[in-house]
Amino acid sequence: MKNRSRFVLSALYLLTMSALAEESRISRVTLYAGSATVERSVAVTPEASRVELTGLPANFDVRSLRVEADPGIRIGEVSVRDIGRASALGGREADLEARIQGLKDGRAMLEVEAKSAELVRDFLVSLSSRPPAEGEKRPSVDAKSIPVVLEAIRRGGGDALGAIQRVEVKKRALDKQVAALERDLARLRSGARDARTLVVSYSATQPGEVRALYHVTNAGWRPLYRASLDSTGSKVELERQAIVTQRTGEDWRGVSLRLSTGVPRAANMVDPGTWEVALVPQLAEQGFMSDNLRAARESAKVAQAAPASRARGDEPKAEVAELQTQFTTEFEVPGRVDLGADGRQVTVSLARQSLAAKQRVRIVPRRDATPLVTAESAFPEGVWLSGDVQLYRDGSYIGSTYWNTQAKERLVLPFGRDDRIQVTVNRLKNRNGSGGIIGQRAERQIVDQYSITSRHKAPVELLVLESAPVAVSDKITVEAAFEPKPKTLNWEERRGVAAWEQPLVPGQTLKFVADYTISYPKDVAIAGLP
Repeated sequence: MKNRSRFVLSALYLLTMSALAEESRISRVTLYAGSATVERSVAVTPEASRVELTGLPANFDVRSLRVEADPGIRIGEVSVRDIGRASALGGREADLEARIQGLKDGRAMLEVEAKSAELVRDFLVSLSSRPPAEGEKRPSVDAKSIPVVLEAIRRGGGDALGAIQRVEVKKRALDKQVAALERDLARLRSGARDARTLVVSYSATQPGEVRALYHVTNAGWRPLYRASLDSTGSKVELERQAIVTQRTGEDWRGVSLRLSTGVPRAANMVDPGTWEVALVPQLAEQGFMSDNLRAARESAKVAQAAPASRARGDEPKAEVAELQTQFTTEFEVPGRVDLGADGRQVTVSLARQSLAAKQRVRIVPRRDATPLVTAESAFPEGVWLSGDVQLYRDGSYIGSTYWNTQAKERLVLPFGRDDRIQVTVNRLKNRNGSGGIIGQRAERQIVDQYSITSRHKAPVELLVLESAPVAVSDKITVEAAFEPKPKTLNWEERRGVAAWEQPLVPGQTLKFVADYTISYPKDVAIAGLP
């Protein structure tokens, strides 16, 4: 009776422990530009009151942990326990370990085969080269059997030497595979090796799921765009892509993946500081630096330290759902996604938009006389992150550029040079002289002419930009004269940038003249003169 009771108690204990310790699965991942929110879920029943979610990485921020449950399940106490791990943390790591061990076992078998062949070789060598021992007589060999013996030795020696060579070749190939897999395993193990277990107490009136959500770094996505210009229809097809990568230490297998343009930030209030201005030369600059200026400089440092990268991969055929919110744009990748923790890059095609564009030939002759085809359109709807753009014109790859989505209110992209536009720059006058009362001031006059000719069969829109000299001292005066008169003298609110905008018909040559007279004191040196 006592033994039976002990058996029942042991069975109940094992059943309870198996219900408590559950290997939770990753059901959903939301990726941001430099981090991710991972959602793990585990099934629970009303018969139990506690569940353990095991296998969580130990490098996530505990402050970001959130536990949720289905209706009918009430969450109670939640505790986190860190556990040292000596075994493989993820499926990818375990697979690499198994493959490395299998290759090493195969190499050991080749060693056995090589040693067997070496024994045969040594025996055959001893038959032909070993001198007879003292008092030993060599066996007499029938002359008729000599050819048979020689042929047997030849074949046996050839087989043994051939086997040794084949084994060496196989060993070299295995050594290369083992070295490559060990490098992959070392990269995979570069993160944390510890794990966490989440213990959740609950009360349930019906079966359901308990979900744990936490924020991790070493994961995220970055945008990649492909812009294709149809010069005949004046349209730009803009494709939004995402390069996804993660090194969190845990593999994501069969997860629902969502990409968000938002970035989780600390919800801290920013109070305005007092802007103080004082004349105290002996104090250091930082003593009177305003809070706003200090914050601006820190933001600039962070922006300069942000890494840029380029990559590309295969695209899925399934359609991605785009969700527009008030502050972000999110994309729901269809189906289930597998993404290992080894840092591999996967490219996902998110959405395409067709934009009506205005084409122009842009020329900045003072800096570069190359005519450049540009396409300008209204800024597309939604939130767009800055990133690299691959450029295509009428199906041909042109190159790539970086799209700073915060720089302009409209989308303007370059689509390569226009070889049917000819640009000539001529210096008409370059004069040094003097002026003012009794010649106390020096003068420099520079006159340039830009000739632009079209070899197109249809009219094109021309945009010519000229950077005029701008005086930054009241001792320097600049007189500028343009022919013809520019449409604007401060293009896009840029001081001193003149712009001519007009059509250029086939076979037409347009000429633009910029005449500058710069006056300054003779006894000073100025910078910026050509």
